[in-house]
Amino acid sequence: MRFVGLAATALALATCDRRIEVQGNQPMTETNGGSRATPTRSGYADVHGARFYYEVHGDLNSKKTPLLVLHGSYMSAEAMAPFVDRFATSRPVIAFDARGHGRTGDLPGSITYGQMADDSAGVLEALKVSRADVLGYSMGGVTALTMAVRHPDRVGKQIIVSGASRRNGWYPEVNEALQKATPAAFAGSPLEAAYKRLSPTPNAFPVLVGKLRALDLSNYDLSDDAIRKFGDKTMIVAGDADGVDLEHAIELFKLRGGGDRKIAAQGFLPEAPRARLAILPATSHVGIMANADLIVTLAVPFLDDVKPPMPPGFFKE
Repeated sequence: MRFVGLAATALALATCDRRIEVQGNQPMTETNGGSRATPTRSGYADVHGARFYYEVHGDLNSKKTPLLVLHGSYMSAEAMAPFVDRFATSRPVIAFDARGHGRTGDLPGSITYGQMADDSAGVLEALKVSRADVLGYSMGGVTALTMAVRHPDRVGKQIIVSGASRRNGWYPEVNEALQKATPAAFAGSPLEAAYKRLSPTPNAFPVLVGKLRALDLSNYDLSDDAIRKFGDKTMIVAGDADGVDLEHAIELFKLRGGGDRKIAAQGFLPEAPRARLAILPATSHVGIMANADLIVTLAVPFLDDVKPPMPPGFFKE
């Protein structure tokens, strides 16, 4: 089976067909995929003449910086519940359905990363959120990077999960497979079923496939200088069997300030670092969605600027 069909089916199974366990006393909602935390509020945000479905978990008026969660291709805010539900126990979380996806449905025109970055900033503006930390997975990871370039005042810390800053940041075999995506590859898959269940344009799934194939073929490269100029801290997450080239993940980490040899020679981190890197073992691009608990455990100290712990017995207290 081609990468696209396999990834689509496995990703849907990983994100929709398993029950999510979270800490706390959040109200839970039953969906076709099991239980998930009930949004504090949801609705449609008007952004430049388009309407985007969004969900808010928690209080946007709290003192905690909100986390904006951006989903991957063929997914939805609902599919990101493994992350949303867990992060919502410690901070307000916003998730929304990108153009062409979920309850937002098909919108006129093509899908580009620049447009999705602008959409994301527009949703924050509509919700009266001046600035948010951003987690993006896959397509959402590329969008998060692009958003930090185009809307730096809106973006705080970034968690890039299986995302790339340029097209050749993916293995060539992945790009080749994505070019062959067809509606037939998704026929009967949970992703197609979820699209039809959620979308106000349920017959437009073939249109989405075509638009995303064009997106994957497009030039969305961000310059190294643009990546270096991000104002806040960054965490890069990838699987050791990811579709993202591991060399590229490490390059992003270094561009964001990681890999300081002087700090390495020192033997300990004196403060919370500017960049963090997590490579998950035995984890594919799709499989990373089954590791939300681990990723959230690693990401919360990053978002909270917690200084890495010092083990006892090495230095004077």
